[in-house]
Amino acid sequence: MSNIISDLQGKALLAPLAGVTNLPFRLVARRLGCSLCFTEMISANGLIRESAQTLEYLKTSPEDRPLGVQLFGADPRVMARAAAMVAGQNPALIDINMGCPVKKVIKTGSGAVLMKDPLLAGRIIANVVRAANLPVTVKIRSGWSQGSINAVEIAKIAEDSGAAAIIVHGRTADQGFSGSADWDIIGRVKSAVRIPVVGNGDIRKPGDALRMLAQTGCDAVMVGRGALGNPWIFQGIRQLLAGEKDCRHLSWSDRQEIVKQHWEEEVRYCGRHFADRSFRKHLLWYTKGLAGSARLRETLGKMTDSDAMRSEVERYFRSLAAAQAEIMT
Repeated sequence: MSNIISDLQGKALLAPLAGVTNLPFRLVARRLGCSLCFTEMISANGLIRESAQTLEYLKTSPEDRPLGVQLFGADPRVMARAAAMVAGQNPALIDINMGCPVKKVIKTGSGAVLMKDPLLAGRIIANVVRAANLPVTVKIRSGWSQGSINAVEIAKIAEDSGAAAIIVHGRTADQGFSGSADWDIIGRVKSAVRIPVVGNGDIRKPGDALRMLAQTGCDAVMVGRGALGNPWIFQGIRQLLAGEKDCRHLSWSDRQEIVKQHWEEEVRYCGRHFADRSFRKHLLWYTKGLAGSARLRETLGKMTDSDAMRSEVERYFRSLAAAQAEIMT
């Protein structure tokens, strides 16, 4: 079971991102070379109460494999019950969130605050491992703060408690997503344990993934915010790992097609009403930094009809393609 990470082709995983890594986004990432995707983080308490909203996070499809389901919670028994429920869905693995720095998660005693209580962290991991009968991974930060960098200690506890792999985000909890990720701590964790280690933090382009693999010796990398509006980063990582020197630069029509497919998946699985609201953030990410994108976002902000919005986005990408063709002639 411990080889689930080290045996992956491509070595690039999609991080669990709240409000982002739903089924439609995961399917897009997979088509573009992602090796393993994770659900958004799911509340163990919500699962055992069979909350309809929580169960929605488990929505998947036959193409959505291999899939990791990420759980968060602070009670070992509740986490075990939730893990047993999830195991019935036959995911590839269950991941325990011990790295989320968001206040509403921290307030429940879950997420990164568990790094301040190594004994409780170990009990949670051991209980989930026993209940799940599946590979269990643990996602952690480098520590709670710069004064308490304890990723190596927690990783050893995870290994001793039966975890199949450890995922390390090289920032402290109190850093949130600010500053730079410390890749050295990922390397120290890799040297300290025998189970596979996944590195996470500051992979914004394909070359960053190769640098992290080389610098830390980690077995795979996890891409989070670097995939927003840029799911083709996984394709680039695969190409570099295959020894290709230059990643394929996507044409504007290719980008437009990916955006279109993503939007259609969102409508298919989430319904048009939800998709019309939720996809706006993806449009912002897909067009960030592109010529005329501010004007596009202003125009879309005034529109309510999704068909008109899609037509406007298609017109925008056609204009980019035309401008590029004019420059090349």
